[in-house]
Amino acid sequence: MKIETVDADVLCIGGGIAGLMAAIRASELGARVVVVEKGSIGYSGAARMGNDHFWAYVPEAHGPDMRAFIKECMLTQLGPMCSTLSSRVVDTWMERSLEIVKLWEEWGIEMKYQGQWEFAGHSFPGHAMTHLKYSGHNQNIVLLDEARKRGAVAMDRVMAFELLGGAGRVTGALGIDTREDRLVEFQARSVILCTGSTRRLFLGVTPALIGNDTRPFTLTGDGRAMAYRLGAELVGMEMLARHVGNRYFVRSGQGTWIGVFRDPYGRPLGPYVAEPSRRYGDITPEVDKSLFARVMESGGGPVYMDCSGISDEDYEYMRHWLVQEGSAPLLNHLSEEGIDPRKHPIEFMSYNFASIGYIRCNEKGETSVRGLYSAGDESTFGISGAAIFGWVAAENAAAYVGESAAPAFDGENARTEEKKRLIETLQNRMDGTDWKDANIALQQVMSDYAGPVRSAPMLEAGLSHVRRLREKARNTLRAENRWELTRCVEVLNLYDLAELVFVAALERRESRGFHQRADYRMTDPLLNDQVLIVRNVDGKPTATWREKER
Repeated sequence: MKIETVDADVLCIGGGIAGLMAAIRASELGARVVVVEKGSIGYSGAARMGNDHFWAYVPEAHGPDMRAFIKECMLTQLGPMCSTLSSRVVDTWMERSLEIVKLWEEWGIEMKYQGQWEFAGHSFPGHAMTHLKYSGHNQNIVLLDEARKRGAVAMDRVMAFELLGGAGRVTGALGIDTREDRLVEFQARSVILCTGSTRRLFLGVTPALIGNDTRPFTLTGDGRAMAYRLGAELVGMEMLARHVGNRYFVRSGQGTWIGVFRDPYGRPLGPYVAEPSRRYGDITPEVDKSLFARVMESGGGPVYMDCSGISDEDYEYMRHWLVQEGSAPLLNHLSEEGIDPRKHPIEFMSYNFASIGYIRCNEKGETSVRGLYSAGDESTFGISGAAIFGWVAAENAAAYVGESAAPAFDGENARTEEKKRLIETLQNRMDGTDWKDANIALQQVMSDYAGPVRSAPMLEAGLSHVRRLREKARNTLRAENRWELTRCVEVLNLYDLAELVFVAALERRESRGFHQRADYRMTDPLLNDQVLIVRNVDGKPTATWREKER
């Protein structure tokens, strides 16, 4: 296998919103930037189909008190999602949000609706409106063009799968070409991880359709796995998330619908709206992500999105934003089936569980490894988190490059050769396990032993299964082509992350959120201001508690 060397001051791993924003900003600051993506940059990541909501603080709309605005936001679904983040991170997020919104508008992403700031959805009636409506269908392409204008080098179809470095410092990464028999050794003075969320860890609502998810099935927590193996700290690995959306047609967009969630008898499911509201939508599923599942389990379902009675103007408004959100396939399906949301209620459901876990970062995007930064769903969440902290991490990564001595890039030959042998073994096995079999086996174990209700015996048994299956996967996985090779490497990353979920879940001896321990039923208030950190110590995952940073 051919080995190619690529040099950079700043290496951005992941070509989505965070990676491209990082590439733009680092290039502006004079750094030599390479952004690498295992798919096609501009057409990959969670944002490639679009988005229509951007969490932002706009004083013109919200008033001068940013802290009051943030306090209101924490009452919504943003509160639990921010639970592992320091207040400094959240403050930086909001302080920089308007700056990024204006840049996107300048570059050609429509951040205004009919010339005005438009806030709608994801908010309680009568409270601060938290999310700016914007037309994000073209956002990836626009950002890719801006990165190239500034001289950033974009490398498509190369999957970075292992970080290089040691002694608490990153020196680059290894990547595999997903089309050619080539290993790429990136030598970089700083690295920004922007590889997105973790999917394919738990069974989906349609297990036979592994790609039917709210996020692309290529998002497999690669950055988290790489960071962990190099020694970076991860937080929240034991916590789970759920989402609500159209039954079986798994897609985000619950804050875009104009209607009321109702039971089969027409009664509103929540207390917030009784009639469709273009401004507010229905925030009920964001308050309680498991409500729809409980209603179904009790025999009180199905639950419907009722858009009847909305005006033609509001209907077109909703359709416009669903297209921006990336839900055009859903609209096409409804049209093909003769379903009109104004006449026919649309059934919704709670989707199955997903892992949250982040790479622990401060407000500068710095991880616990020198020269290693993180942005996007690796360390925050959502489009605005990706955009803002991609920008912020790049500013600090570029400053680090200018202030620190160049790392020694020698001494990595042993690790490069080790990973080269792994890749060649996966490709050259004449017989073995298909990546899907290994992935589905993992999903079964995670769903059965690390689901929402846990106990020490269940977690210990599941951890034993994961470790046994991981060893089996390492010894038997086989790739018939480069596409399957990429999937095999993703599965190995998922097994590493699965182990961390079990280790952290065993350490959290309480019930909190979707982490429910049958043997520790209380939520311990003494842990309210604590975060559970997992890191690699001498090749083994170690969980420790630390006070949450202010």
